[in-house]
Amino acid sequence: MTDSIRKRLEDEKGTIRKSWQGRIRVALAYPNFYHVGMSNLGFQAVYRHLNALDHVVCERVFMPDKGTAGGSPLVSLESGRPVADFDCLAFSVAYENDYANVLSILDKSGLPLRTALRGNSLPLVAAGGVTCFLNPEPLAAFIDCFIVGEAEPVLEDFFTTFDPALDKEANLEKLARLPGIYVPAFYQVGYKPDGTIASFTPLRHGLPERIRRLWVKDLRGVDTQSTVITPHTTFADTHLIEVSRGCAHGCRFCSAGFVYRRPRFRPLEDLRRCLQKGAGRAGRIGLVGAAVSDLPWIDELCRDLPRPGPELGFSSLRADALSEALLEALARGRVKTATLAPETGSERMRRVINKGMEEEAFLEAAAALVKRGIPNLKLYFMVGLPFEEQEDIAAVAALVKRIKHRFLQASRSRGRMGQITVSLNCFVPKPATPFQWVAMDEAAALKKKIKQVKNDLRKVANVRVHADVPRWAVIQGLLARGDRRVADILELVVRNGGNWPQSLKQTPLNPAFYVHRQRDREEILPWDFIDHGLDRDFLWREYRRAAGARPTPACPMTPETCSLCGVCKSGS
Repeated sequence: MTDSIRKRLEDEKGTIRKSWQGRIRVALAYPNFYHVGMSNLGFQAVYRHLNALDHVVCERVFMPDKGTAGGSPLVSLESGRPVADFDCLAFSVAYENDYANVLSILDKSGLPLRTALRGNSLPLVAAGGVTCFLNPEPLAAFIDCFIVGEAEPVLEDFFTTFDPALDKEANLEKLARLPGIYVPAFYQVGYKPDGTIASFTPLRHGLPERIRRLWVKDLRGVDTQSTVITPHTTFADTHLIEVSRGCAHGCRFCSAGFVYRRPRFRPLEDLRRCLQKGAGRAGRIGLVGAAVSDLPWIDELCRDLPRPGPELGFSSLRADALSEALLEALARGRVKTATLAPETGSERMRRVINKGMEEEAFLEAAAALVKRGIPNLKLYFMVGLPFEEQEDIAAVAALVKRIKHRFLQASRSRGRMGQITVSLNCFVPKPATPFQWVAMDEAAALKKKIKQVKNDLRKVANVRVHADVPRWAVIQGLLARGDRRVADILELVVRNGGNWPQSLKQTPLNPAFYVHRQRDREEILPWDFIDHGLDRDFLWREYRRAAGARPTPACPMTPETCSLCGVCKSGS
């Protein structure tokens, strides 16, 4: 075990260490660096769930730190054993831009990249995480099996079914019969002469044509909170608590708002127990969810925080849901920066994306936050959205200036003004959303739009602008919307030492086919074999409503009577 690994283990609170004797040995890999992986609550939750199984021992694996000497095989954090010694290598993949790192971890572990080249003596390679139930196909050539959906309903069955004594083919035959398990080698994809998909066919008798995503229908008793607290992450000395899954608002660009339907909230009594546990472990509590301020009992939870006690932080807040109790909790938590997400500058574009908020909500929220002693604001915007026009780009800077004016008025009584940071993000069309059919802007167009916003705000005091790198957004679009053939590009990237420009020049594939092409309504999309319970006609209707800048009401969250999107009706 290296000195750096030993030091991290000494610094961690709550590290799980189990004997290998008689247990299935699982290496749980996060395809990024340690400080990124340990900031991911989903990764921590799977780590805890696996170690809660008596017959499983789970250890963590991350990308080596920059500057680490190469040549040695990648090892686990807990015992320092090589990855190849484990029975199963399981990836938790949260972001498309980490796909190349999945291959790098396989390579650094001494494992052949492609599943067809890995024999029975090597670990079975599995993968889960949100990208795996959006579109796993770019990774299909490298992963033996995927968990499609939320992990909790299948982890125990998976590792009861999996038998390290059997060969890989026999294990995959058994695992493929479990709900929510997708074995790419057991399905064949056919293509039309124009390159679009013609068919997706099971190769084994009894396998479903579509894989139904797994989800936890009731979060009662689902204990998703920090397992390990470490100073080596973004959330140092912070106990993270998941408060909800999904989002009712249905923003048309947001995959989480659709693939995590129906929205679910953890009960107040469960959250109180987590709050009490976190208060004894860390100096800060972080509440995590797609829209934390939507939690029906958020005010009660805020009032439950011990005084004096840990600071309270939130992953996401809606400008129209800042109650007095929530503002007071932010102030008591000594929060220095609050984040608001107008997404667009114009009212028309907020109707296009179904944001469901008018400009005044952001102006009032900015003033309320400053009056509570929170000196800095971060504002999220997107460029390159469908149906965007030139005046909508100009409207971004105009809205920032109006927010700054309200921000300045509220700051005067406090004697000083903080900073407004504008974060410009490039829109990437995502699977299973109403915008899954649209063409993404080219990098040059995105750069031009970013430049315009920066120029419009250049001379505005106390305002800074940070922006995406458009070429990386285009790569994300390629990985988000690609099919199995994109595997060849990913393999080139690893062979070229992570050099994407060189790899894109060398590939015979045309990335624009996946990124910058408008899809027809009836085209078979690479991810259509995944059944999220969403009615495809519902997504298309939402797309057409976006074209007319027509909003749609939020999800009513009434499973007994609602049939709008199809999830509650289908039971999926």
